[in-house]
Amino acid sequence: MKTISVDELKELMDNQEDFQLIDVREPSEYESANIGGELIPLQTVPQHIDKLSKDKQVVIMCRSGKRSANAVMFLEQQAGLENLYNLEGGIMAWAAEIDNSLIVE
Repeated sequence: MKTISVDELKELMDNQEDFQLIDVREPSEYESANIGGELIPLQTVPQHIDKLSKDKQVVIMCRSGKRSANAVMFLEQQAGLENLYNLEGGIMAWAAEIDNSLIVE
């Protein structure tokens, strides 16, 4: 599984790179703190495979990196996608290292 650090993700954002950010947390978690990713809760990922880009980098994130890792493994195995990256440490790492104004519950 390929991974990306929060510093690398911030660099993608700062450089306005063409990538897709998917957040697999629950709506209530997303509402309390998010960094602009498209919300596709983990349980609904199988129904939304068609929303994922097949030709650009797709970064999958969650709270700590565990649910997003599960999503990446599922999508690699079931959909054959090879352009997926798990955000190491999830939004907790983002809040700790990039934006400490975020309050992650």
